[in-house]
Amino acid sequence: MKHNPYIYILLMAIVTLAIRILPLTLIRKQIKNKFIQSFLYYVPYVTLAVMTFPAIINTTASPISGLLALIVGIVAAWFGMSLFQVSVGCCLVVFILSFIIH
Repeated sequence: MKHNPYIYILLMAIVTLAIRILPLTLIRKQIKNKFIQSFLYYVPYVTLAVMTFPAIINTTASPISGLLALIVGIVAAWFGMSLFQVSVGCCLVVFILSFIIH
C-alpha cells in the first residue's frame, strides 16, 4: 500500500492551524490565573533552550569543547557581557580546544 504524502501535509496543516486558531476562538477574556500566565510567559524560553543546548554540545568536534563553551557563555552572560562578546568567547573556546584535543 502506497502512502499519499498529500494526506500527511493536509493533516500537518490542520494540526498547525488548530494550535494557532483554537486559543484565539476559545479564550476571549484576559487570562488572570497567575500560574497559567507564568507558564505561557516561559514557554518560548524553554522551547529555545530545549532546541539550543543539545546542539551546542553535539555540533562541535568534541562534546567537551561544546560543554566548556556553554559554561563560558553562561558565565560571560552572567557577568553582563553583550551577546557579541559571549558568542566570540564561546567560539574562541571551541576553536582553541579543537587544537588541543585533536
